[in-house]
Amino acid sequence: MKIITYNVNGLRAALAKGFTDWLAAERPDVLCLQETKAQPEQIPTLEFEALGYKSYFFSAKKKGYSGVAILSKTEPDHVEYGMGMPVYDDEGRFLRADYGDLSIVSVYHPSGTSGDERQAFKMQWLADFESYVHELQKTRPCLILCGDYNICHRPIDIHDPVRNANNSGFLPEEREWIDHFINSGFIDTFRYFHDEPGQYSWWSYRFNARKNNKGWRIDYCMATRNLESRLRDARILMDVVHSDHCPCLLEIA
Repeated sequence: MKIITYNVNGLRAALAKGFTDWLAAERPDVLCLQETKAQPEQIPTLEFEALGYKSYFFSAKKKGYSGVAILSKTEPDHVEYGMGMPVYDDEGRFLRADYGDLSIVSVYHPSGTSGDERQAFKMQWLADFESYVHELQKTRPCLILCGDYNICHRPIDIHDPVRNANNSGFLPEEREWIDHFINSGFIDTFRYFHDEPGQYSWWSYRFNARKNNKGWRIDYCMATRNLESRLRDARILMDVVHSDHCPCLLEIA
């Protein structure tokens, strides 16, 4: 089973850059999207159907903002829209699809780069997200949480850890949260297979950052530890360029 997570930074913009052709060639079993920035009536679901995909979208109430989606070759047993928390669900941040005993989530964690208020919102989200996930594990113990976490975990995950030490996305309290989350029973599947530097999933549009590979690894496929024996491979598809992010891939048995 091939699972991909991809922050497209606007689905309609990605479609104009050849997203559909890439999807037809890559053929993941499940594709988790973030930052779709589209309302249901703006989404070309028929294009995805023609490629053999069922599509599920959870859009933000605010137009042109946030939003997550799951495209799936197999129809899930159940799809859960949101977490039952309006403060987050209104921003379209969490979508879950169940396949037998396995649940796959597309999640878009908030960014705190716009100021103190949103950084505080982000930190509250992280606490609430972790509590929600651990409660969910009581009934859905096999989870793969795919998405843009908007946090680099370690210095190896960012091109300039020293100068970014006080920037949202690499703050000590954010990195401590990822530490704690992983230690509570999750696997950062990319680092499970790879320990080399220079592997990033997001680059600023400024300063030729992508050309010079001055990036951040902020997109993850987190898997519960009970899935460890099913992990087969994980890769970052750095050559895919429909967005300022690139896709991250996980293969499981």
